[in-house]
Amino acid sequence: MDPYRVLLADDEEEIRAGISRKIDWASLGFELVGEAENGEVALELAEQLHPDVVLTDIKMPFMDGLELCRRLRQSLPAAKLVVFSGFDDFEYARQAVSMGVSEYILKPINAPELTAVLEKLRDQLDQQRMERRDMETLRRRYDESLPTLRELFYTRLLDGSLPADQIAARAARYEITLGPGPWTVALAYAGNSLEEEAARDELLLLSIRAFLEKYFSLDGCSARAVLYGDMVALLVQLENARSLYPLLRELDRLSLLSQSYLGLPLTAGVGQPCSKPEDLHYSAEGARAALDYRVLGGGSRIIYIGDLEPQSAAPLSFEEEDQRVLTSAIKLGTPEQVKTVVRSLIDRLQQAGLSSSRCDLFLLELTACLVRLARAGGIAVEDVFGANFTGVVPIAAFSSLDELCQWLEAHCLKLHDMLGRRRLDSTGQLIERAKAYIADHYTDAQLSVDSLCSHLHLSPTYFSTLFKREVGMSFIAYVTQVRMERASQLLQDTDEKTYRIAEQTGYTDPNYFSYVFKRHFGISPSKFRAGQGRTN
Repeated sequence: MDPYRVLLADDEEEIRAGISRKIDWASLGFELVGEAENGEVALELAEQLHPDVVLTDIKMPFMDGLELCRRLRQSLPAAKLVVFSGFDDFEYARQAVSMGVSEYILKPINAPELTAVLEKLRDQLDQQRMERRDMETLRRRYDESLPTLRELFYTRLLDGSLPADQIAARAARYEITLGPGPWTVALAYAGNSLEEEAARDELLLLSIRAFLEKYFSLDGCSARAVLYGDMVALLVQLENARSLYPLLRELDRLSLLSQSYLGLPLTAGVGQPCSKPEDLHYSAEGARAALDYRVLGGGSRIIYIGDLEPQSAAPLSFEEEDQRVLTSAIKLGTPEQVKTVVRSLIDRLQQAGLSSSRCDLFLLELTACLVRLARAGGIAVEDVFGANFTGVVPIAAFSSLDELCQWLEAHCLKLHDMLGRRRLDSTGQLIERAKAYIADHYTDAQLSVDSLCSHLHLSPTYFSTLFKREVGMSFIAYVTQVRMERASQLLQDTDEKTYRIAEQTGYTDPNYFSYVFKRHFGISPSKFRAGQGRTN
């Protein structure tokens, strides 16, 4: 078992050496991975070493132990914190407890007491490690249950009992890939009637499923066979809308083949294709309705509801989910993702076989979505669609659906590009505003991410991530760089005392200023001034 990692922070080297030497770390299940002489160094080491336990003195230069604990509670919330203090002061203890400190030990520290504290912390860490392992066990059990969960997912999908906004997340959780479609459902059974099939052993259903999974073969199409009530449902992802009739021929081939393999012919009802997985229940309803026509089917064992009830297709409308997917692709996706979404919408339009008036309504809702998106992004509608755009795009204005698709792709890609450029411009302006604020306030010792973000009206977490990505260093590192550059100029060009230069660059403690300066330039301020000389 890997030992737990310990970081020790104390400004007295003798105390650090004593603790390091007197504690039998290995026998306790720990490893001392780092030592720090002040809180600033301890914070940097903690970010690099990710210790499980931090032992820190309260009284340290530059950053005391309580401030260190406060910051570690943000960056390493799982770490156990132990503070030392030479003062039997209730206020220190109260503050320490409020920061989630595990133990508070009074100096002088003796080995038996610290050993007892470490043993207690080890037991807590062991318990946490065991809980993590229990979670891993639960994960394994979850993986073993995946086949059942997937079967239940498909059943609920066919029933229409899954909320549309949960389907993608559930599919990802169960490691199921659901493409954009078109999709269709076939409900199959072996025998001369559903009543005869229901009376048979359930093993026959399993045989039908295995038969379909093994022998279904159609180029460009994929299928999943699942048990569905007293039948087997075949969920087919078609290559395109033209793949429907090749699918019917493939099912007819399987019907004849099942006579040899199962001893009974296969009968199947096939529903209308749909463009999205959340509409599969419409197709399943159509497939079940198709089976009701089997008596009138003229001997055919593969019955397509579209041949009997053309009007049974799922209603076509530009729904909230369509708006979400299109908006997401235009704002955050790649050009290819934008094209994919647009083509899927046009495919739905083609599959629906609607009248021109209903197509016009669909396009009106779609273009209204684009208009709202442009306005929300601060982009003039005429910049996207042209000066004479009225908001109405009749389908009669296009000679074909391909032409409509090209028109829609072009305008969606144009909006995608304009929003992207505007976002980059906005980010650049934001970073420049931040740098300007730092340049104006670096002399203020209270300058912080919080004060800057209050000025910019941004959340500190978002800003910190954005700033580091765009500038290449953290906010603190950048402020330190600005202050050090100014300090070096003052040291070269003026005779100001070091403590005055510290004040002018945002440091209230001259000793800490000298410490930071030496870390930044490798020499002390006095040696820097002596070595550089003043420039005229």
